[in-house]
Amino acid sequence: DAPRPVHAEDLLAERAIDGDADARGQLIENVYVPLAGTPLLDTLATYLEQGTSLEATARLLFVHPNTVRYRLRKITELTGYQPTEGRSAFTLQVGLILGRLSETDVT
Repeated sequence: DAPRPVHAEDLLAERAIDGDADARGQLIENVYVPLAGTPLLDTLATYLEQGTSLEATARLLFVHPNTVRYRLRKITELTGYQPTEGRSAFTLQVGLILGRLSETDVT
């Protein structure tokens, strides 16, 4: 249901899933790398795993819900994708998965 024409940048997640190496690299670079090694990565992963539930994320991370809100804003600032918006959350999830897989690649 995407409008036509669509910018290739707007379909990074789909392109990466389809096997586009450039899109995969771009998602890893723009999503995973800025968050790697920070609490933001765990916050994002937990938030997405909990169906974008702020309260469930806070409980699992043993932090206040406002801390989760703050971290989600920081994720948006660093990546340009908003975890609370469906389309962006999907792109973040794909970037997160690809980043984790790239760490386990033994090439």
